Amino acid sequence: MNDRYLITGGAGFIGSNYAQRLILSGADVTIFDNLSRGGAESNLVWLEKEAGKKSFQFIKGDVRNFEEIKEAAKEKETIIHLAAQVAVTTSVEDPRYDFEVNAGGTFNVLEAARLNKKQPIVLYASTNKVYGRLEDLEIIEEPTRYQFRDLKEGVDESRSLDFHSPYGCSKGAGDQYVRDYSRIYGIPSVVFRQSCIYGTRQFGIEDQGWVAWFVIAALKKHPLKIYGDGKQIRDLLFVEDLLDAYDLAINKITVSKGQVFNVGGGPENSISVWMEFSKILKEVSGMDITVEYKDWRPGDQKVFISNVNKIHNELGWTPKNNVKEGLSRLYKWASENKDLFV
Repeated sequence: MNDRYLITGGAGFIGSNYAQRLILSGADVTIFDNLSRGGAESNLVWLEKEAGKKSFQFIKGDVRNFEEIKEAAKEKETIIHLAAQVAVTTSVEDPRYDFEVNAGGTFNVLEAARLNKKQPIVLYASTNKVYGRLEDLEIIEEPTRYQFRDLKEGVDESRSLDFHSPYGCSKGAGDQYVRDYSRIYGIPSVVFRQSCIYGTRQFGIEDQGWVAWFVIAALKKHPLKIYGDGKQIRDLLFVEDLLDAYDLAINKITVSKGQVFNVGGGPENSISVWMEFSKILKEVSGMDITVEYKDWRPGDQKVFISNVNKIHNELGWTPKNNVKEGLSRLYKWASENKDLFV
């Protein structure tokens, strides 16, 4: 594994978990984050407790500022690009900000990598939203869920892209830039089209990070809103399984460079966002939770399940945590840290 890492958005949910893993493995880790996300500062405090105050370097910076990210990327051998605007609703309300962070910020990271003589590996956290609403796929309705009629293993990487919502456009632009910088400039980059990542250190809010938000809302007795009818399907992936995929892509970069991988829980970890999820949450928490139903959100997919055969076949990756196991771990962490949540 390469030794000198830069993690943009490294104080966030995925970033702080990966930083801990890398630091404990002996890597030199620099975290680059503007601390705009709720929970980011407490994640840094946690990292210091877990790994030691001098175990990593922290740079407070913004990926929209090219000079800041270029300086931070100097001499780095691997860049994990996680910094992003992450909510569809925010992108609809402020599309310029969304574009500047996601598309512009990713371009800045790639330029910083191109100008780095070490030609660092770049891992980019894309999203299943680049596939759009999948309106041409036939969907059937069952008592507790929607299902694809024909795609039993889910959507694979050969699916045409169809950006829907400003968020889909901005993340999709970054997705394609990362691919092309590998083709044109030889940057060893990897795109992960991620599907519903959840786990500890996730400070979910109503419009992003719904699995953690449902857990937090249940613990804090906040009102819960379900957008749509609660039958929409997602494939859930516990954060540690995602980090295993990152490790494999880096360790097998001769195979993974220039590639795009769907990474999610796959069909085995697919679940409807309320009709089925609520039963597991009640089993884990022992609580009855009432909800209010609202209109569908723009660009929301009735069904998204990642076909993860490519990453399994090429990198040997398979999720290890099922939904009940992962949710139990998330609930335990949230229960023990209720004071961290508003």
